[in-house]
Amino acid sequence: MKTTTLPPVRVAGELRAAVESVLGEGETLSAFLVESVQLNIRRREARREFIARGLRTRDEARASGEYVDGDEMLARLDATLAEKRRRQADAP
Repeated sequence: MKTTTLPPVRVAGELRAAVESVLGEGETLSAFLVESVQLNIRRREARREFIARGLRTRDEARASGEYVDGDEMLARLDATLAEKRRRQADAP
């Protein structure tokens, strides 16, 4: 794989110091920045996919005319969560 560079970024000294203060043993500033960029890319891709799924679902609901009221859905989710918590509390 051929590599390339990201553009240099000027930051305040406080930001650089904050980054350096959290580096793990043997971790370089460059490795930290690459990991940060990779994580942010994954987060943004997940957000884009989440929005796309929501828009598709909205369009399908409009086409079918089948909607679930928001309050009803929240009540269903609350009931599901309460059941999961009950099962956890009952587990040995």
